[in-house]
Amino acid sequence: MKIRSLYVIDDDKIYHFLLKNLLKQNKIDVKSSFFQNGQDAIDFMSSRTDVDDLPDLILLDVNMPIMNGWQFLEEYIKVKDNFDKLPKAIYMISSSNNEVDINKAREFTGVVKDYFLKPICKEDLDKIFI
Repeated sequence: MKIRSLYVIDDDKIYHFLLKNLLKQNKIDVKSSFFQNGQDAIDFMSSRTDVDDLPDLILLDVNMPIMNGWQFLEEYIKVKDNFDKLPKAIYMISSSNNEVDINKAREFTGVVKDYFLKPICKEDLDKIFI
């Protein structure tokens, strides 16, 4: 799967920094956009007129202020038919190893591809960017 653009929806700026470096170290050349919460990402996606501005891939955190990952997914499902291009995959990336969260991610069949624990590592990236 060729990934050209990536949205990272996560309120942790240190994670943003670490992920940028991890992508660079592994020679993953992808246009990345970072959002502090799900609402910012939904608003940005909804305002795009060029489908090339929409992501091929979304890495989504669970716990964020304003709109968390679950709320983002619910809203995304409601509005996804409005997008000419949909992400090829959404991956949940969270520090929560709570079985409730992991099982909830599985309920979003066809939307969420997998659930990874932070900190994300090279092996995880290999699974995502294959």
